[in-house]
Amino acid sequence: MSPRPGIVVVGGVATDYLVRGKSFPELGGSAEGDVFQEALGGKGANGAVAAVRLGAEAALVARVGMDRRGLEQLARLTQEGVSVDSVVSDPEPPSGAVLVMVDGSGRKQTFFAPGANHRLTLRDVLRSAERIAAADVLLVQLEVPLDAVQAAVRLARAAGVRVVLDPAPAVPLPEVLLEDVHVIRPNAREARTLTGITVHDRASARRAARNLLLRGVGAAIIAAPGGSLLVSREEEAWLPELPVDTVDTTGAGDAFAAALSVALAEAQPLLTAARFAHAAAAIATTRLGAQAGLPYRDEVLGVLADVRPDVQPAPL
Repeated sequence: MSPRPGIVVVGGVATDYLVRGKSFPELGGSAEGDVFQEALGGKGANGAVAAVRLGAEAALVARVGMDRRGLEQLARLTQEGVSVDSVVSDPEPPSGAVLVMVDGSGRKQTFFAPGANHRLTLRDVLRSAERIAAADVLLVQLEVPLDAVQAAVRLARAAGVRVVLDPAPAVPLPEVLLEDVHVIRPNAREARTLTGITVHDRASARRAARNLLLRGVGAAIIAAPGGSLLVSREEEAWLPELPVDTVDTTGAGDAFAAALSVALAEAQPLLTAARFAHAAAAIATTRLGAQAGLPYRDEVLGVLADVRPDVQPAPL
């Protein structure tokens, strides 16, 4: 039996505090919610947990505080099967926290208090150099300092490890980092931050993707209204939204990036990996909360078998 693919995630860990209500409060006002949920969160933790649920081995490089929430975060990660050997417990700052509001349409608004996440250091990453070099895919996000992300990416590229970047939260990125990324997966807001292009349809998504390819990215999968557009130097394809009942979009991007990483680690072709990720993200929107929505492998394979989502060549 072949070994399970290995994913190393460098990213944030937090506790999610989620409230769902019919509508968002107006500025300066308040609104009544009908559901409260507390759970493990942070894009790094979500990516690592999703990778394990999808059939991979996953290790997380991160920082948490030495407070109650930090201990709970480590315990939950361990319960999910994520290796936490490279997670540093920092005695000074609090652990990260995220405030999430979800309205009746499944839209979300979030506040992120990074805490210990912003103290992830180059030394933390370098201590994990052997683990990164032994991975099949490195998955990185931007909830931790950019110099730590860049160091991890350099280590991965030097070892021939594929790099997937989920560029969230959205910040401008240096060309030297983009040149080392195999696949980037921005949503429309992140694509605008990275390229200056407002993504509102397939054509604008294509312009944003080509901008990123010209700057050195191997492939871009842009989330746009109605679906996602994959653009590489070899192919272009449009993945229409799947027919699911959306409850909460929190964590859908994390599910997509993790599923993409797992499929690429299995040596799946990029388009096949994108379809797998597209289905995982769709499932994630059908449940309230990021962790609750992260799907298991059999669920994703079931969607792919039952729905048989179309993959359309992108119009020139």
